[in-house]
Amino acid sequence: MRHSGKRIAACALAVIWISGCGVLGAPKPPAPAVPAGPNPDLGAVAPLLEMMSNLPQGDPARQAEVFQQAKDAAELQPTTSNKLRYALALATPGYSGADPVAAQRQLAELLARPETLLPVERLLASVQLKEVEQRLRRQGENTRMRDVVPNDSHDKVQSLNRRLAAESDENAKLRKALDEARAKLEAVTHIEQRSVDRGSGAPHSP
Repeated sequence: MRHSGKRIAACALAVIWISGCGVLGAPKPPAPAVPAGPNPDLGAVAPLLEMMSNLPQGDPARQAEVFQQAKDAAELQPTTSNKLRYALALATPGYSGADPVAAQRQLAELLARPETLLPVERLLASVQLKEVEQRLRRQGENTRMRDVVPNDSHDKVQSLNRRLAAESDENAKLRKALDEARAKLEAVTHIEQRSVDRGSGAPHSP
């Protein structure tokens, strides 16, 4: 959750900095001083940044309510602003409604028509799309790791089973050889005992 808050704060700082420098444009020469006023572009994204910051921190009921409002607005009144709000809600991690796959698709669709977005909206969408793509790559790597480990373990188990089977066969051969040697020893002992018995029973000469 702290990481999510840091990302949102970073987005806000980037938006404010670029807006102050003339969004996506080269530095402009100094202009005559005019009274400072609210930037309308920042006013458009401020509610979006607030939503992204609050979503992971609310209780589950509040999270579901905010998410559903964004979804309903995007479906009932599919304006660019409502679509962007819903895409950002999907992209925000840390709560049950997050869906990076759907967020990636919707953000890419919005950025495919950049002329429909305000410059700061375009910037915010671009930043979130990159973050979502990175998250999906990490998830893919984790999935591959989980897939590799069981396969590797399975191979190790099979190798161990083969080694145990070979050792079992070798033990069986040793037991068989030992039984044969024991039988031969018993036969020789029996023959020797009979010879001793016959010798002790023969008459002794004076």
